[in-house]
Amino acid sequence: MTLLEGQVALITGAGGGLGRGIARRFAQEGAAVVLHCRTSVAPARELAAELPGPALVLRADLTDEEACRRLVREAAEWRGTLTALVNNAGAQPLQPLPQMTAEHWRSVMDANLTGVFACTQAAVDLMRQGGEGGSVTHIASVEARLPAPDHAHYAASKAAVVSHARAAAQEYGRHGVRVNTVSPGLVERDGLERAWPEGARRWRAATALGRLGRPEDIGDACVFLASPLASWITGHDLVVDGGATARPAW
Repeated sequence: MTLLEGQVALITGAGGGLGRGIARRFAQEGAAVVLHCRTSVAPARELAAELPGPALVLRADLTDEEACRRLVREAAEWRGTLTALVNNAGAQPLQPLPQMTAEHWRSVMDANLTGVFACTQAAVDLMRQGGEGGSVTHIASVEARLPAPDHAHYAASKAAVVSHARAAAQEYGRHGVRVNTVSPGLVERDGLERAWPEGARRWRAATALGRLGRPEDIGDACVFLASPLASWITGHDLVVDGGATARPAW
């Protein structure tokens, strides 16, 4: 028996590297997977074709509240239910704080928070109606606690994601819905070593395990939180960073 047998999971941002890793692990553990994307349609369709179980690709702009609700509704209609939501989609631009404008700030908050709020609300409405509850997992970041330079808007948005999950856990728990966050450290992606070799080197040196994360590492954490193994875990932020934030600054 696989951990997620019989579940239907919606993974937002599944066209990107991290989302693909999460979706693969959900499918490997028996879930039928809805792969959301906004512009990465071809990668999402390629992933759907290679997954071991049922998969559906849906497009939506998650900065649009109604588009979020439509996405969740279509995901649930696909197989008649929705048991898990992973809010992974987001943006991580660089912008020095002294030059940051309100437009820069709002664009990141919309990208990283609006979809989390609206997709969660819509998904929980359906889970409540089904009467069996479910799980919601937000992808936050270690930057929610340890902001990096030029990431003030991103770090603030991820701190808000963690707080949203804790608030939602309190309000939705009575309906059998658990809400948690996963906070990754630096995860491998295409081109990272070329674009930021010094940063990747520093991350490896900082981690207790001596390596960068892999998308599947984050997927494993999300699978755990969606599975029966986490049936009494809600409002929790699971840090997955190879031990980087466990090391003393001195």
